[in-house]
Amino acid sequence: MVKKIILPLLALAVFAGCKKKEASNNNQGNQGKPTPPNTQHTSVLTQHNDNTRAGLNDKENVLNTSNVNSKQFGKLFELTVDDQVYAQPLVVGNLAIGSGNHNVVFIATVNNTVYAYDGDSGKLYWKQSYTESGMRAPTSHDMASSWCNPYTDFTYDIGIVGTPVIDSAAQTMYFVARSTDGTNYVQYLHAININNGSEQSGSPVKITASMPGTGDGAVNGVVSFDARRNNQRQGLTLVNGTIYISYSSHCDWNPYHGWILGYDAKSLQQKIVYNDTPNGENGGLWESGMGMAADDQGNLYVTSGNGTVGQGNQFQNSGNGTVDNGVNPDPTDPTDRGESAMKLSPSGSTLQVASYFTPTNYLDLNNNDLDYGVMGTLLIPNSNFYLTGCKDGNMYLLNKDNMGGYSSSANIVQQTIPVNNSLHCQPAYYKGSSGEYVYVWSENDRLRALSFDRSSNTFSSNQVTASPSGPTGGCGATLSVSSNGSNSGTGILWAWYASSGDAGGSPSPGILRAFDASDITKELWNSSQVAGDSPGNYSKFCSPTIADGKVYLATFSGKVVVYGLK
Repeated sequence: MVKKIILPLLALAVFAGCKKKEASNNNQGNQGKPTPPNTQHTSVLTQHNDNTRAGLNDKENVLNTSNVNSKQFGKLFELTVDDQVYAQPLVVGNLAIGSGNHNVVFIATVNNTVYAYDGDSGKLYWKQSYTESGMRAPTSHDMASSWCNPYTDFTYDIGIVGTPVIDSAAQTMYFVARSTDGTNYVQYLHAININNGSEQSGSPVKITASMPGTGDGAVNGVVSFDARRNNQRQGLTLVNGTIYISYSSHCDWNPYHGWILGYDAKSLQQKIVYNDTPNGENGGLWESGMGMAADDQGNLYVTSGNGTVGQGNQFQNSGNGTVDNGVNPDPTDPTDRGESAMKLSPSGSTLQVASYFTPTNYLDLNNNDLDYGVMGTLLIPNSNFYLTGCKDGNMYLLNKDNMGGYSSSANIVQQTIPVNNSLHCQPAYYKGSSGEYVYVWSENDRLRALSFDRSSNTFSSNQVTASPSGPTGGCGATLSVSSNGSNSGTGILWAWYASSGDAGGSPSPGILRAFDASDITKELWNSSQVAGDSPGNYSKFCSPTIADGKVYLATFSGKVVVYGLK
């Protein structure tokens, strides 16, 4: 498998509004004035900043509520890429690359290309394609089926989609790239050197998996991973030396299952194989692209979508697929866990359901395509609580160690929070000097700030909502927060969504907004205030990345837009 590395003579990024002049050797990509050294060295190494998936960078000491306004803040330059970007841009601060140490932003596209750009000057250090030799990236046409034709969840290419994860100590980035020759479909786990894009020892590894089961698509009592139908949508998770990859599907195209595969971060040997519906069907792991949460002990926290709940010989292989044999499953059996929130603990070569919650109305959720696992989820930092959301408009606050299980009479949870909208969105968290909040902005709704009360470990019933019209169609907003600790006047909530149209089915123009995180009724700035600040098309389920005084915004317009102080 031969890969091509291109070391550019000139970077592709251009500063907006600056006079053009010859690029110097020390600043090849900056066609304007030399950029002063950036003294911040913050890193964002995983989707939504850390394994709580809180989306908070609390080490931002440049941007604040006083200088993020239309006069001082705006678009600085654009980083050109070859396709759409679903994966959140990641940043490694103070990386030894090129001549000296630099803040580097890494971008992965659906054309299986990875870029390493200087986050301050826009210089391109390297780019590389990870499509398998003799193959191409799969496309939306490859996924058209009787279930969805045309298939519109993706516009065209479906290469690298889930957000990579970086081990800065090992100088290694991990991601999944997909390839096809039109007949055969493969997925590979890559581990690359972040200094030059080269494969690390043992990389790439072809992704395969199987386990005993009688569920949908089983052959001779074995359920096998399908590289075509299983969609790697969530960000990857790195915890305690294991890389975890999770899977959903393309438009509920059966047969498929919710898989979680774990690989040793050093050897890339497969360590963990888990299937959440081995004797049933579906159970995709979506979460609007957010990665699985994890704690320091290595437990994983994830919610599953439509699928079989409980065990009970519900499916029998008929030779041409599976049929329901009419046996009513036991919804308290942990074997098949669609429509559920789960705490999963490593146990030998698989994962064990250590705790779970399945809503009382799971049958209604299944029958009406109201997946539980639709909203991105987060562990509230420094607590025992886990916030999840369902497409039926309910959010659930769960005790992460005792989630409540299943009861036919009532949901035994810490708190139920009705929102009454579908919740295709990514929430974010902030703790300031005057309060502690989780923010949610679902489609066809207003931005909400939920105040968390540590004395009762519940959210206040008095939600604060912001007045700007928000996302419509099938995609809510993706949110991130920046602050300088809990210092007053530094907390900023960043919201990215489609300003018109339905981004769930087609590319739509996007808008980036900034709010005072302590008072979301105060909008500080948005990208429509100055014509030159427009970002392009919204990147579905991809949160803004804030680091070192910059906001890196992925788009579906062949670029990542960089905002900062003018």
